[in-house]
Amino acid sequence: MRITQEMSAKNALRCTGKAWLLLGGMFFISALHALAQAPVGQRSTLRYEIDAKRIGVDVNSEDALPRSREFIRIDSTYYVGWMFEGAYKYQHAADYIGYKNAALPLERALYTLERDYRKELRTRTADVMVYYPVFSYQLDYTLIANYLMNCYSNMEEPDKVYALLRRVLQFHLQRDYYMDAYNYLSWTVHRNRFFTTAQYPFLKNSIDANEALAMRYLDSGMQKIQRDYPLNSHLFQPGYEQADKLAVYHYKAILYSYSFQIDSAARYYQLMRDAGRLPYNNFATFRVICGDFRAADAAYQKASEQDGYDKRLQEWVYYSSILDIYKGQPKTGIQLTKDMIKANGSTPGFGWYNIALARCLLYDGQRKEAARYTEKAAQFKETHIGTTLGQTHYSFSIQLLKLQQKIQEIEAQKWEHANWWYHPMVWAKIAQLTTEKYVQQFLIIQQFAQNPERDRVIYKLFSTESTVTWDEVWILIRDFSTSFFYERFKKQLADDKRTAIHKYYEYMLGNLLMKKGDYPQAMQYFNKVLADPQLDKDYEKLLLARTLLAKATCAQALDDDRGYRQYLYDAYCQYPQLIPYSGLRMSLQLRMGNAPEGFIAALKKLHIDWESNSQNAPIAHIQFVGSGQSLRIAFSVTDSNGKAIIAPQTMPYKQLETTATELAYRLFGIGGGTQPEAERQAPSGSAK
Repeated sequence: MRITQEMSAKNALRCTGKAWLLLGGMFFISALHALAQAPVGQRSTLRYEIDAKRIGVDVNSEDALPRSREFIRIDSTYYVGWMFEGAYKYQHAADYIGYKNAALPLERALYTLERDYRKELRTRTADVMVYYPVFSYQLDYTLIANYLMNCYSNMEEPDKVYALLRRVLQFHLQRDYYMDAYNYLSWTVHRNRFFTTAQYPFLKNSIDANEALAMRYLDSGMQKIQRDYPLNSHLFQPGYEQADKLAVYHYKAILYSYSFQIDSAARYYQLMRDAGRLPYNNFATFRVICGDFRAADAAYQKASEQDGYDKRLQEWVYYSSILDIYKGQPKTGIQLTKDMIKANGSTPGFGWYNIALARCLLYDGQRKEAARYTEKAAQFKETHIGTTLGQTHYSFSIQLLKLQQKIQEIEAQKWEHANWWYHPMVWAKIAQLTTEKYVQQFLIIQQFAQNPERDRVIYKLFSTESTVTWDEVWILIRDFSTSFFYERFKKQLADDKRTAIHKYYEYMLGNLLMKKGDYPQAMQYFNKVLADPQLDKDYEKLLLARTLLAKATCAQALDDDRGYRQYLYDAYCQYPQLIPYSGLRMSLQLRMGNAPEGFIAALKKLHIDWESNSQNAPIAHIQFVGSGQSLRIAFSVTDSNGKAIIAPQTMPYKQLETTATELAYRLFGIGGGTQPEAERQAPSGSAK
């Protein structure tokens, strides 16, 4: 989940350079600054000059840096010049060094403002004429503190964040403006919830205790709004407090979503929706954990408009790519993440986008390209800005992708060499990869065992803090204690109130029973998955295909050849890219014309059952066109009624063996161009 600038900043007061007060009408902030800068006591001429020159200048503009140098030259003891410099550097920071450089002038600005205007900062009043002269100092103070807090947070220094927020609270400002101290205390605790007092003294000693502390801070923030109302109601327009309350609602929704208190989270999201201030990214993630992927997809699209100019990680990109995988459209996710990487370069989020791209490539069967982007993410020093997703999540996602790649590579060797056990070189390669897989599993389990959140983000499927797919969770646990996980998921199925998620627990239980050899009981669970009335066949194609593949495995073990062929055929229609890595032998009818000598023999070396006629086998149409260097292969796959499963495409002819293997992968939708969704619908007669 992420902190949303629009909500946390309370839009009406968070646009730098604007604030509205009630005094017989509405005045622009520039006019208020002019009033605020009227001489109070004896003010130096130099500071008066700076005050006059800053009127009408936006502290966040590109002009801020040259203005800061001018102001510092005029009077380096005045906070304004340092504030302008710090704000400019903050706006242009994108990594640790950038935020460290921004923090230095911001620290100096905050210190000098506190030193010279402590009385003004402590002023609390309902009198307009008393409040106006101190208003600009309080506004500037909260802006400086906000930017400095974000610098510390982005530098991963929560102890400094906490100390700064406590420092702000000592002034008892009657309005928060840019600095919601209690909300940010809650956010800081929640973001570091898996640590304890040993690491950070401001924390408790368990996740539950830290979450309770975070909620108490939000309650304190709501009490502060109510306590300050008698003063502020005389100064601000009616209803001003609603904007302040919406910021609290924003964080309450995050905390309730994290703790799976669905009704409470839904209530606060509805309050924000009613006010026209819904944080679409967080709301979409909330809908994901509820199993409503269709609504989540629509909300992520809204988030792309809401967060389009944000320089931080845009979570909607990362999680939309996962939904594309669930929908059986990994190529759409590939294009989305590639476009994002190209547009943003190596700014915050670059590593996450590479992880998302690698995952989409894996589910499209492009394992070598996936490995390349996984390594890019592993080598990149990601800056986790404004999000609860930290380095632990980042490293875990990368390691799990690497495990999945090892597994795919093992299955690819078997698929590309149907009689692999007779080939010493292939056998040796599989043995090497298997050893590497065990090493990778050991590394992940070591990391997993030390993760205090595993009960919330692994055993409990679909968490707001999960950065992997439910399918990757199965890949993680499938080679370990079957009985332990069976009992764990059985309990989750009984206790979890999210009925739309139950089918995923049933899928896990079915797979675990298969591991035990209880195929009839496993088949019952898989039938429940496919019969679930909440199953969305457009947005849950991955679940459909995985379940059908599992049923095919059961049918094979039970000597049900007809069922095996039907389930495998239906799985192919839903998600063909999964088949070559499933360990199952798929039947295809071959319709080929003008094949070069030896090409059919090369195809038959693959783990595919090539048939001339079968009702339970798609038809592969292959035609060679051109000649010599311009020889190309035109191909498509249809059902028995001629409906396209793999749309017509072409590819160049290279060497015999490599071209035959590449073509075989392409017949399963792996690689190539993006395929229209209309051409990916399952043919009539597929499994229900």
